[in-house]
Amino acid sequence: MPTMTTAETTYRSRAPWWFNLTGHLLEPWVRIRRDPAEPAALLKSSAPVCYVIERDGFSDALILDRACREAGLPSPMQSLAHTRRKRSVFALARRDGEVFGRNRKHSPNEPIGQLIRSLKGFPERDIQIVPVSIYVGRAPSRETGWFRVLFSENWVMVGRFRRMLALLLNGRDTIVHFSAPVSLRTVMDESRELQPERFARKIARVLRTHFRRIRAAVIGPDLSHRRTVVDAVLNAEPVRTAITATASKEGISYAKAWERAHKMTMEIAADYSHPVVRSLSFLLRNFWNKLYDGITMHHFDKARAAAPGYEVVYVPSHRSHADYLLMSYQLYASGVVVPHIAAGVNLNLPLIGPLLRRGGAFFLRRSFKGNALYPVVFNEYLAQLIDRGVPIEYFIEGGRSRTGRLLAPRAGLLTMTVRAFLRAPRRPVLFQPVYIGYEKLTEGKSYAGELSGQPKEKESLIGLIRSLSVLRQRYGHVALNFGEPIELMPMLDATSKDWRNTTGDANTKPEWLNSVVDKLAEQIQININRAADVNPINLLALALLSTPKHAMAENDLLTQLELMKSLLQELPYSDRITLTPMAPDAIGAYGEQMGWITRVRHPLGDVLTVESESAVLLSYFRNNVQHLIAPAAWVACCFLNNRRMTRASILRLGRIIYPFIRGELFLPWDSEGFGQQLQATVDFFVRRGLLEARGEGRVLERGPGQDDAAYQLKVIARSLIQAFERYYITIAALVKNGPHTISAAELENICTLTAQRLSLLSELSAPEFFDKALFRGFIHKLRERRVVWTDDGGKLDYDIALEDMVRDARVILSREMRHSILKITGGDPEKESAHPAAAPAEQPVSVTQTESEKLGEQQELPLNTSEELHERHVATERHEHEREHAPVDHDKNR
Repeated sequence: MPTMTTAETTYRSRAPWWFNLTGHLLEPWVRIRRDPAEPAALLKSSAPVCYVIERDGFSDALILDRACREAGLPSPMQSLAHTRRKRSVFALARRDGEVFGRNRKHSPNEPIGQLIRSLKGFPERDIQIVPVSIYVGRAPSRETGWFRVLFSENWVMVGRFRRMLALLLNGRDTIVHFSAPVSLRTVMDESRELQPERFARKIARVLRTHFRRIRAAVIGPDLSHRRTVVDAVLNAEPVRTAITATASKEGISYAKAWERAHKMTMEIAADYSHPVVRSLSFLLRNFWNKLYDGITMHHFDKARAAAPGYEVVYVPSHRSHADYLLMSYQLYASGVVVPHIAAGVNLNLPLIGPLLRRGGAFFLRRSFKGNALYPVVFNEYLAQLIDRGVPIEYFIEGGRSRTGRLLAPRAGLLTMTVRAFLRAPRRPVLFQPVYIGYEKLTEGKSYAGELSGQPKEKESLIGLIRSLSVLRQRYGHVALNFGEPIELMPMLDATSKDWRNTTGDANTKPEWLNSVVDKLAEQIQININRAADVNPINLLALALLSTPKHAMAENDLLTQLELMKSLLQELPYSDRITLTPMAPDAIGAYGEQMGWITRVRHPLGDVLTVESESAVLLSYFRNNVQHLIAPAAWVACCFLNNRRMTRASILRLGRIIYPFIRGELFLPWDSEGFGQQLQATVDFFVRRGLLEARGEGRVLERGPGQDDAAYQLKVIARSLIQAFERYYITIAALVKNGPHTISAAELENICTLTAQRLSLLSELSAPEFFDKALFRGFIHKLRERRVVWTDDGGKLDYDIALEDMVRDARVILSREMRHSILKITGGDPEKESAHPAAAPAEQPVSVTQTESEKLGEQQELPLNTSEELHERHVATERHEHEREHAPVDHDKNR
């Protein structure tokens, strides 16, 4: 047994011998985790300390005494200076009787009154009141058994016998939470008008509220039985009105309509059970250990600090069925209450559904159409959760992303949340975005199949059992990054100054509601992207998938990885981005270990490559972080088919294309901010030697095609080039069909088929290239900017600005790619080449003939293939004397 220090001996001498003896006997059974770890930093050394605990229990006093001793805090068992109190601690609730008495929440007026009287007449004195919350059996541990779950911490003030069993079974999972001290002198000075008795009651009331808030944050809100919540929903005025309307419309009795509403509510409602949640945490710990090599969270401390006092709505990215399980497990293991999670009713399977329901899941149907009663019931249930302060989690994308990008948000649950707050704005709402990043997905192959046209496999119990085969593989590391939280009230203030006048009315829908929800949804997606985690697989995907055969010489790959890491470090996307610390060679080795890349031995140097099937799956992880290098990719795209460009041209064209990229990738900048990002990116490329600045920095030039710097630029450019190809497909298809001929849905279908065929012909390994949702988003953005609109007959018409965009495409896309697209869509490649825009004198938007166009026309070079390198060099030497080194300036003819 370790020898006690003098300080510990002195400390213990302040308590009775029997108290110290009991604490010594209890010590092997209790392991304390302090929150914060160093609470002494919270205290002022000049004022005495009085601790306040929630209940008057002998075990709680022992735990508090030990926690204070280990943290170097003043002893709660010593007398309180300048008062008659023998102990520096009091409880809000004390027990009547000696052995079998009951806990009753007596108002602690007497101890608070003693403290107040000790300060009266002595303005120089002060007392620090420190609330201390003690939870036995809250934090899960490897030693915890199933039986111990029954005695874990909850909202019930248990008796001595049950508390003793809880200590014996769960004492090694004890949390002692020290809150920031409250200066009694300061509070007294602020409430001088109150009588001492009323002041004491006020302090007691504030302390009870504080303890309830902390307990709710640690173990969850005090939820009534599921039937109580269901009764509250059914008794709400909107639901009763909807029941009456249903009965009248369908000619049935009120009782029958009520039974229908009751059945719907029972189908929806969660049946949260703390023992089940705790039990699931044991199962999931072993499951994660078999599946993943590690789960890390970043910026969680910021999220936890922002949460108290708010109704927290977690809004993570949705990429796997594991998302909500990972979130719940990590929050629970970190000492935060598990949120209620909105789950599709398709997951309400036999055995699995009841388990998820007791873990906090509430179920919703995929569509609310065709049933006027169901949306009212669901809205009311969600409103009840928000009103009770229950943390909630849902995915605003609606479903799992099959491409790795964030999907366009669906506003249904967001609208319900905002309306629930407006109806009863008692507790401010905080949306907490979370980025979830993987290195390998259990659903990867099924995603690729669905994007290729295979039907989505319906969830079933048999399918779940079959999916357990994933345990045979390892799926690397997982990261949960908590983004910048979003408060609802400031967003409401910015949209409508009189929004408070609409509160309390459940039926009125303000005109500005849709605007608020759209802004909120976009900001959530932006903040998720601003918290991305860049893992080794993301970097390998960005590099290798940007080459024609998904292969690179090892030295080239390491150089490219170092370049991208430097780009992300020197031009950080946001302060919440996390980047793998691995060196480039370690990243390559890790990719081989995970089975993503293959090494091909060769006497002139090894080649690292990605197999065709793996390339399709790897595109998912490239798309996770594609937004991070969007500015760099745009600058690089400008030099795919141009040797020289002015800085002004890069910025001008960038601002034109930015609204479409921003809508697709949820980028955070406005037009001016994106321009600044482009400027910083150009400067970075100049520093790295990838571009050369001439003419006082106004003119930028890259090296010849066979140059290493040009090759690195090309790799970066190709990470974004497919987006411009999709844009060109859309515009070409629309122009080919002409105005007033096709609808938006028909255009989507044409674009999807065109992209699928082009993908087959060019062997693209990116299923998102022909994702209909991306074409739909681009068409929507064209309509939003009034470049395209719908006529009275539902057909699309367009502005002359569309032709400007066609001419601008010549700067970025090679002639070969443009002609391939026009050939598939039925356009005329010869007409495109002979378009007046091709003539320098009549080219207001695009270019004079670039180097690449000249070489392509004279030698028919395939400009986007690896064979171009040698031919480009020969042609460049042949035509170098014909050029006067004049930069391509796309603005001079405007």
